[in-house]
Order: sequence, then structure tokens, then C-alpha cells
Amino acid sequence: MIYEVVWFQVLQLSLGGTSVSAGVLLAAFMGGLCIGSLLLPRWKTDLHPLKVYALLELGIGVFGVTVLPLIGVLERNGLPTMTLRGLVSGLCMLPPTVLMGASLPAIARWIEGTEEGVAWWGWLYGANTTGAIFGCLYAGFYLLRVYDMATAAYVAAAINIAGAVIAFALSSKAPGLPESAPSTEESTEATESNWPVYITIALSGATALGAEVVWTRLMGYLLLATVYAIAIILAVFLTGLALGSAAGSWILKRARAQSALGWSQFLVVLGIAWTVYAINHDIPTWADDKLTTIDPWRLFMADLKRSMYGILPATLAWGASFPLACAAVARPGKDSGKVAGGIYAANTLGSIIGAL
Repeated sequence: MIYEVVWFQVLQLSLGGTSVSAGVLLAAFMGGLCIGSLLLPRWKTDLHPLKVYALLELGIGVFGVTVLPLIGVLERNGLPTMTLRGLVSGLCMLPPTVLMGASLPAIARWIEGTEEGVAWWGWLYGANTTGAIFGCLYAGFYLLRVYDMATAAYVAAAINIAGAVIAFALSSKAPGLPESAPSTEESTEATESNWPVYITIALSGATALGAEVVWTRLMGYLLLATVYAIAIILAVFLTGLALGSAAGSWILKRARAQSALGWSQFLVVLGIAWTVYAINHDIPTWADDKLTTIDPWRLFMADLKRSMYGILPATLAWGASFPLACAAVARPGKDSGKVAGGIYAANTLGSIIGAL
């Protein structure tokens, strides 16, 4: 998320503060995540999954800090059209985002695709989203306010390197996942019957990102549409995904995954209806000192309260969808990276369509 915030600022300088900047960032970021989650399961290696994850983190750090100077060089060479500048800028961002997309299925290979293991995938997804919340607020409220874009990128790279070092250290102590024989219970019919799950998680991603675009715009009218307000809205959205993912992992031990996934989508519908009501009829009538206070902390809390009240419920259901979808597809003996990568790719592809 630190990289995403920084790159968005760079693109605004390169392409102007237009929808083109957001479109290029979205296509490169989400497209790279989708590509990485699909390609990683095809890479067969004897390396410990944590070592693979560590190499990916190092690669993200290296490529992440090169995006800024690369775009700067291209700008100085004077590319003639905005379309060409956007295309080349997107290609510059693709390598680190592909590695980001590969990180979740890479570390998922460390955990077997049993019921308990899939629950851990949900906790990993929730932890990743929690880190995204921190990165969003840290970049928006501190790094870019006190320092500059280059410093923010270096901090993100340092975090990548720290993650790689920790993963390397753990790989020498933690056993790798033993190779398991393919499940004799899994048939071609069972594999083919998974397509409703992929469609469901893709539609879930489409509605989530589509709603995020619409709600960020509408909530911006209520929160004065500053960069800080946008960071708060995004942080609340990610918080709901993280909490929902944890809830989904908890539900896996108490309900059938396919049924729970279906019910989570009904809860999404109710959550969307709640947000429609809150934004249009409830929040605008709140009587407080938001429009008159000059205290930054009171303004922050007012924005946070409105955002959590309006958009948190639906995000909880969206967050629960990921571990439930993984559990609906996972089978003992199946490649954990392939299962997690496939669900992640379907969700990301749907997110791209929904946001656009």
C-alpha cells in the first residue's frame, strides 16, 4: 500500500490528476497481482516455501524503488502522448506487482490444504490486509506529509527486506510441507464442479472494488474530500476485509464452506443496502462540529466515525469470502499454492472489472 500511494502521486505528476492516472495504477497494480497469483503455482521448485517468499520480498523491494527513477527518465525523454506515457508507466510498475501477487500462493504452499490449513490461509490474508491498513495510513499521514516520495519508497523497500530476512531465518527452523500424494477421493467431476466458487469470488471482488470506487466518491462529499479523508476511507475498507477474513477462518470450523460462502454474499447485499441508507439519509443529518472544528484530532475522529458507520458492515462479508472460497475448493493432496493462487486471481480479476 505504501508503493500504491507513492506511485499514485508519481502518476499524477506524470499524467496529471485525471482518471487516467487512477486507471493506469489500477490496471498495473491489480493486473500484476492477478498475473503473479496465476504464474507462481506453475513454478515447481524444491526450495522451502518460506525461502521462495523471501526471494519474492527481495524482488519487490528492488523493483519497487526503481519505479520512480524509471518513470522520471521516461518523462525527461518526452514521450509524445498521454496514452503512451500511461502505457510505459504501467509496464514499469508491472514487475513488482507480479511479485506481490505471487507472495500469497507462495507462502500458502507452506500450509497443507486441510480444513485447519485453509483457516490459516484466511489468517494470512487478514494479516496481509492489516499490513495494508498500516501502510496506507503511514504513507498518507506521515511519510508523504513529512518526507518525499523517494523516502517513502525506500521505507517500503526496507520493510520488504526485513520480511525477507525473517522468512529466511524461519525457513531454517520450520519444516517444509512434505509432498503428499494426490487425493484418491478427488475426481475430475469434483474439480470441474469448482467453477461456481470461482465465479462467486470473482463477482464478490467486482462488487467490492466497484463499491469502493463509488463510496469513496460519495463519502468524499461528506468528509471534505481531502487526501487524509481518502486514506481514512481506504483504511476502514481494509479493516473490514481483515476482520471479515478472520471471521471467515473462524466460521470454517463451524459450517460447510460452500454454504457459508453463499450466505456471505447475501450479507454483502444487506451491507450494501445499509451503506446506501447511511450515506443518503443518515450521515448527512449528523449534528456535530465537523465543519467548524480546527482540531485535527477531532476532525480525524469525526471522519473515522462516519466511515466506519457507513461502509464497515459490507466489507466484513467481503473479507470473509476469501477464506470460505479457498476452503470450498481445497482438497487434501492438492497444491496449496495453486488453490490459493486460483482463488486470489479470480477475486483480483473481478476486482479489476468492478473498479473499471
